[in-house]
Amino acid sequence: MVPRLHPPPTEELMSPRRIIGLTLVALGMIILLWGGVFWTDRDTIVNTGALEVQTKERRGVALPPIVGGVVLVSGIILALIPSRRRSIS
Repeated sequence: MVPRLHPPPTEELMSPRRIIGLTLVALGMIILLWGGVFWTDRDTIVNTGALEVQTKERRGVALPPIVGGVVLVSGIILALIPSRRRSIS
């Protein structure tokens, strides 16, 4: 029989709060690195067999770096601060 070195965890490793925190961290890094969230919208205007005409339009949401910093810090706080333990009375 092997003795246990650590007690079994009493709470979930990936709580919903921690998942939201990690998502905010990723979003904050994207905002800081790229200045926002951008994508390319492609539309087909004419499609007649051999001839196909498409348009490409870059769309997105430009956000100032301070917003990215606030989102990043709030995500770190949510992900790292432990949850409150409830006492059983």
